[in-house]
Amino acid sequence: MSESVKRMIIAVSGSIAAYKSATLASLLMKAGYEVQCVLTETAYEFIGISALEGITRRAVKRSLFETPHTIDHISLAEWADLIILYPASATTIARLAAGSAEDLVSALFLANNFRVPYLIAPAMNSNMLTHPAVVKNLTQLGSWGAKILPTEEGTLACGALGSGKLLSPERTFEIIRSAL
Repeated sequence: MSESVKRMIIAVSGSIAAYKSATLASLLMKAGYEVQCVLTETAYEFIGISALEGITRRAVKRSLFETPHTIDHISLAEWADLIILYPASATTIARLAAGSAEDLVSALFLANNFRVPYLIAPAMNSNMLTHPAVVKNLTQLGSWGAKILPTEEGTLACGALGSGKLLSPERTFEIIRSAL
């Protein structure tokens, strides 16, 4: 790892796969990276903050209006050497593609403006992943400079077999290392 590249943001959106963000954070911390987690409100419902704060030793950010840090999206974008949306729900993907800044995760996306690598790891049901709206949104984000990570095949949260499963934390860790 390069000495100048050490600061990661894991943006977590609402998905049953949100629990895997804790494993990814742990892998990054063990490798010597600094990790800051930023959650959507829906992600908070899935995973909470205790595990992520314990692993990263940093307060989880989840609101545009946390005082005294009401411009966290700007300072976090300037702080990071890489940002990953892990997992990326269809809702959050749509917000990013629309240029929305209604929450901290989407405002951070706009504030970064691809100054540093921005990786997106989709996680959703196969039907959702192949829906024209999601395909269009991911294509748009990729055309702007985001790196869209593949999904895995397997048993999804709904019990169906197919694509859309969140890329494993271990494979994602390797992609992050190679992206830097």
